[in-house]
Amino acid sequence: MNLEKLFKNADPVVVEILNNALSEKEISAKEGVELYNTIGIDFHLVGLVADELRRRRVGDIVSYVVNRNINFTNVCIKQCGFCAFSRDFREEEGYFLPNEEIVRRAKEAHQLGATEVCIQAGLPPDMEGGLYESICKDIKKEIPDIHIHGFSPEEILYGATRSGVSIEEFLSRMKDAGVNTLPGTSAEILDQKLRDKISPGRISVEDWERVIKGAHKIGINTTSTMMFGHLETIEDRANHIAKLRDIQKETRGFTEFVPLNFIPSEAPMYKHQLHEGIREGASGNDVLLTHAVARIMLNNYINNIQMSWVKEGQKMSQLLLMWGANDFGGTLINESISTSAGSEHGQLLRPKEIRRMVKEIGRIPAERDTQYNIIKKFNGTNEVEEELDKVTDTSQFGSYVELIKINKFNYKNPRRK
Repeated sequence: MNLEKLFKNADPVVVEILNNALSEKEISAKEGVELYNTIGIDFHLVGLVADELRRRRVGDIVSYVVNRNINFTNVCIKQCGFCAFSRDFREEEGYFLPNEEIVRRAKEAHQLGATEVCIQAGLPPDMEGGLYESICKDIKKEIPDIHIHGFSPEEILYGATRSGVSIEEFLSRMKDAGVNTLPGTSAEILDQKLRDKISPGRISVEDWERVIKGAHKIGINTTSTMMFGHLETIEDRANHIAKLRDIQKETRGFTEFVPLNFIPSEAPMYKHQLHEGIREGASGNDVLLTHAVARIMLNNYINNIQMSWVKEGQKMSQLLLMWGANDFGGTLINESISTSAGSEHGQLLRPKEIRRMVKEIGRIPAERDTQYNIIKKFNGTNEVEEELDKVTDTSQFGSYVELIKINKFNYKNPRRK
């Protein structure tokens, strides 16, 4: 890429950072902040350099995974300020899916071509320590070849606590039960003071790192995430990305990084204006820069930058693929957490829709598995209609709004006689 002419009209400080990035040098958190502050030509150059690094690292393929989210309960002992999904165990709208319903949903997804089920949920009180293990064992018994991408660091900590064992012991049990990878969610911003503000009682930075490193140590890969657009500063974001990079240098266990824009409309801390200066999510420019700065700072360490079509919508997702991202995420089929917070971008993207959007921007769509092994490339000559593409009535999958009203799945509070 010939950027020399454009660089002549740009801020020399920004040019030096971008030239270093193009020379494969490591960009510091402080330099990341400089890139976050760019405007005009400098802003566009950050995107161009991120796109060039993406091209070098992973080429022109845009990957996606056929998967289904199974959020098996919304009952939670925590009350995070950003979460509109969870319900206190006393509330009417609490639900809890029994194992047989979880397995049924996994089987249905598998029959439609899903290679992964993503399992995450609230933290119900009085939970049996072996619940997570039993869910995994029941799924693997029925569908041995499905990939279980499940249980955030917060859930691993809770499962270990309920079981009365160490985090490391519980991770080993989960691996034996059939967990293949963990979502690197519950990260939010890895700054303890900020976490204490937006989610008091949430897993600490120290414990989050302990779970992630413990998983990587025994061969369980994880994703990595960052929630932005609320109370954090750009320094917080750059430091968060640098912390993930430090972990990756040590463990090499992250498969991807996913920036997650704060969805404000139903989030308690925004709805009730609990904190002065709370923002209503990040702006379009901010979203573009966050994906680009992530690509630039994580270059050489985390190859895959995934955007969230659920949070950003389809057209913004296409733009992000030109600002450092290379992965479209999953088909999802069910999506309760962002939807309950007010996201209006739906809960299912069919594979053919993902492929169309990728081809519209001149890139090559490819189905992958959870570990980023390419299953099938679609280069224009081998377009097919897959099972999930044939589904016209998505009501068969249900929705969060319906789920909280189904009597047979109502949460039964064990504390009530």
